[in-house]
Amino acid sequence: MARRALGACLLLIGLTAPAAMAQPTTASDSDVRQANLRAYVELLRSDVRAQKVAIITELMAFSEAEDKAFWPIYREYDTELTALNDERVQGIQEFTANYATLTDAMADTLASKSLDLETRRTAVKQKYYTRIKSELSPRIAARFLQIENQIQMIIDLQIASALPIVQ
Repeated sequence: MARRALGACLLLIGLTAPAAMAQPTTASDSDVRQANLRAYVELLRSDVRAQKVAIITELMAFSEAEDKAFWPIYREYDTELTALNDERVQGIQEFTANYATLTDAMADTLASKSLDLETRRTAVKQKYYTRIKSELSPRIAARFLQIENQIQMIIDLQIASALPIVQ
């Protein structure tokens, strides 16, 4: 199981790394930020979701009954997570649009929005962990949470590593 998890995570890294690292080396800072923004949007909205489904399917190793119970819950979870990711994309767009002229007030607003989104993302994971735990089992719910956290950390790291540091 651990080997499959490592392989699946490496697969996801391979899928996301080229998009996040797509930075022109001779372009202006504005061009680089725009290229990064496109890469972030791609990471949050692209077929990473399809790859997540493949990874989850592989690592969860559901029985037929578990499979039937899990995926409707997951689809609801993914819908809520997608809405939060859309807000995250807006925050990234706001940051990149204002990076060169970022004031203390804008920085505070953007950081507060980011913290709020992270809190809400944790609440969504808690909500669906509880549902999966009650409708399937605590072990299945814990396995899903572990896999989901690993995937989200990979995506978050890719995005964070490409964003410029606030000056």
